[in-house]
Amino acid sequence: MSWGSLTRAQSTPDEAGLEARAAEQAVSEAEIAAAERHARRRRKVILWAARLVAFVVIFGLWELFTAPGIKIVDPFFWGRPSGIVTQLVNWFKHGTQFGSIWTQIWVTLKEAVLGFLVGVIAGVIVGLALGQSRFLSDVLNPYIKVLNAIPRIVLGALFTVSLGLGITSKVATAGVLVFFGVFFNAYQGVREVDRNLIANARVLGASRMQVNRHVVLPSATTWIIASLHVAFGFAIIGAIVGELLGSTAGLGLLIQTSMNDFQPNGVFAGMVLIAAIALAAEGLIAALEKRVLGWRPPSQADTAMT
Repeated sequence: MSWGSLTRAQSTPDEAGLEARAAEQAVSEAEIAAAERHARRRRKVILWAARLVAFVVIFGLWELFTAPGIKIVDPFFWGRPSGIVTQLVNWFKHGTQFGSIWTQIWVTLKEAVLGFLVGVIAGVIVGLALGQSRFLSDVLNPYIKVLNAIPRIVLGALFTVSLGLGITSKVATAGVLVFFGVFFNAYQGVREVDRNLIANARVLGASRMQVNRHVVLPSATTWIIASLHVAFGFAIIGAIVGELLGSTAGLGLLIQTSMNDFQPNGVFAGMVLIAAIALAAEGLIAALEKRVLGWRPPSQADTAMT
């Protein structure tokens, strides 16, 4: 027997053992991955079941307590779920006294989206600028605090008086509400950027614009996108507040009219439509966050929840 054949004969059992262990490891990893997928599916089913139970219990008890034979809760003041559904069906089938319900939804949605965009853009720009300039931050800090302390409804009234009952006053009110939430997150995100990364970029010859584009803004993106989840809610609030103060169309006008006519079902129906818009926007923002921040590893909280 040659030396080569002897060597091959001696190494064959070791190689077989390694292959067997590799196969076992692959099987165990596949089993672990399958178990994790099963656990996620199971948790999702339980989560949706719990949500459904909570919905049925809350609205079932509400309907029961406002029933004519029981009337623990007065439906004249608090309405009834069945009355809310009837009001929504009536709006979608026959329209409102101000026109089609789709027109009212579109008016409020347009005001909220425009205010959202204005507030986000202004908040990001000002947050980035003040986050990088200590002198500018110190100069404008007291003015920002004063503006942030002013009740938004007061600013809404001012915009209504100065800008009229059109869409401009609603966009301005929504934009102000969005601005401060985005600004503070963008400002803090810039302050949290690793200074060593900025120093290294400058050593490599990057200009200030390149540093902002490739280092500062990506590092602050997590903070900025986190603020968008509440920012669109603020935009809807701003649009509705502006419509309540004075408007010719919109969901806020429907809510105000229902309130003046002592129709709580109409008020709750308007709230349902606002909630549907907010949930749809939240889904879009979550999809945007997943796409933009797909590179980010899951946090410890996310890992623990799964």
